[in-house]
Amino acid sequence: MTEQNEVVFQLTNELEKELFDRHGPLMTGEHLSKALGYQSLEAFRIAVRRKTVPIPTFPIEKRKGKFALTKDVAFWLAKLRIKSCENNSGLLRT
Repeated sequence: MTEQNEVVFQLTNELEKELFDRHGPLMTGEHLSKALGYQSLEAFRIAVRRKTVPIPTFPIEKRKGKFALTKDVAFWLAKLRIKSCENNSGLLRT
């Protein structure tokens, strides 16, 4: 495993644990939209309609809204963080 992959893996695990403790295995609604950086729930809904949400979302029968796996949110956030650090000042060390 490369150093970058190891850092992404470690950060993903930390984020996933934090998010899982707060939200469980699935995220939806305002929690999901805020975690993905949308300014409002309506902005998230528009992104869902346009199919521009950066992670897989899915419906659940007899439930309103879209859902995402907490682990997908954590992985996406970790990749963004690492990419940002590489672009600005080298690889992030945890």
